Amino acid sequence: MGKNETGIGKDTVIIKRLNADHGQDTFTQFLPLNGEMVKEIENAVKYIFDRLGGASLIKSSGDVYIKPNAIDSKAYTHTRPEVVEAVIRYWFDAGAKRVFLIENSTQCNITRLVFELTGYKKICKKTGAIPVYLDEEDTVTLKFSGKKSSKEGDPTGYDRTEFEISKTVSEKLILGRDKNLYLNLPKLKTHSMGVVTLGIKNQWGFPRHAHRSADHNYNLHHKLVDVLSHVQPDITMIEGVEGTIYGHYPVLSFADKCIKPFKVLIGSLNVVAADIVGAAVFGLGIDDVPQIKLAIERGLGGGVQKAEDIKLIGDYSDLKKLDIIGDLKDFNGKYPSDLYPQFPGDVTIIKGKEMACIEGCVNNPVSVLQGLAYDFNGKGGWTLIMGKGFDSAVIDNIKGRVLIAGHCAIDEVSERLISRLGRRNVYLSGECNDLRATSESMCHLMRVNPMKLAPINPIVGAGILIMAYGNRTHAKLVNPLSYLFKMR
Repeated sequence: MGKNETGIGKDTVIIKRLNADHGQDTFTQFLPLNGEMVKEIENAVKYIFDRLGGASLIKSSGDVYIKPNAIDSKAYTHTRPEVVEAVIRYWFDAGAKRVFLIENSTQCNITRLVFELTGYKKICKKTGAIPVYLDEEDTVTLKFSGKKSSKEGDPTGYDRTEFEISKTVSEKLILGRDKNLYLNLPKLKTHSMGVVTLGIKNQWGFPRHAHRSADHNYNLHHKLVDVLSHVQPDITMIEGVEGTIYGHYPVLSFADKCIKPFKVLIGSLNVVAADIVGAAVFGLGIDDVPQIKLAIERGLGGGVQKAEDIKLIGDYSDLKKLDIIGDLKDFNGKYPSDLYPQFPGDVTIIKGKEMACIEGCVNNPVSVLQGLAYDFNGKGGWTLIMGKGFDSAVIDNIKGRVLIAGHCAIDEVSERLISRLGRRNVYLSGECNDLRATSESMCHLMRVNPMKLAPINPIVGAGILIMAYGNRTHAKLVNPLSYLFKMR
């Protein structure tokens, strides 16, 4: 494994502990960090980047592209703005000509709005960084190459074998890889569908929304690695001021159970090595995280084959003793990545006996259900169906309104339920993870105004939408009237 001029190779991962007090007694409120913590972050960012090579990593263009995790403005789902700002300032101080902050937020969001609500837009204005809203750009087509098409006879193959990414990613991070420095800046989170969402998973923001829904099932991990095969970061820094357990989208009402103040930053020239260490913070090994295992099997590990290949430096030296909070024993050695096990009792949940993929049609809608119920007082009195292989007697006993999530369940039971209950009482969310269709259906079923999910001045919000649509955003947005009218 080649080393840079500071002696750091792709087998090295740096962990820096943030020793300042977090400053919060409860995580049910998302608050700015105190001055002492911000200073610690600035020092830790400088320590990590300096050790990784600092200014010598800037390439011929002088440009730096930073991809945070900005899937949403919801508390604890995105990379801390204080870390984003410290990283931007470091690279300007190191001599970067321009710094770009790039993202394509998750389904149901537009990046321009997320940057406004998270404070990223304000940070860009303050530092001189240039925001790039990938969902507003023209796209080029790439291949999902990890499996053949299901149409070629493999029942576990891909339903979609192509995807589109923005021209910035194609031209600057793939074709222009030798000219531009690309920094991957994820948040330290477990993931209810992907086990963890760290450096590899952070790049799932590159495919456009319409191309993320298909195969968001047992094939999700393969597709994450497919994206990695096209786009490989020069540096990965995982922000772990806090980390999430019980998945990546914590219900704020459950935050004190789901948020852990790990107070670490993890940096490496190797995204797979960084992810191995990030996963180890949760007590997880390579075999626990399919996308890490697949990346290694496909030769994308930068020479790292196993955890023992990693050289750990900084404030921790042993992956086997990475119990940062000191409570892993309370979770049998592994923090949970599945959703916190509390769901509204007035919604009947029916899963298929033959198959029900946690990576898509199960945990996507159940996560939305949990958030709308406990953070927005959503109403029940309806049935949620997902998966494949249902008892006919159970289906025939369903009364009232029903949401069928995923194409497997739709193919199996939708006609039967529509003929008996009527189309007005049956809601459909197709593919494996159509977050827009699921959210629109649940907002109507649960009487939750989707505008409440992104609290912003209506005039400001309208202006942002006008600008995004004027730039032809290809984001899949929830219809703001979906709580009043049935859309699906």
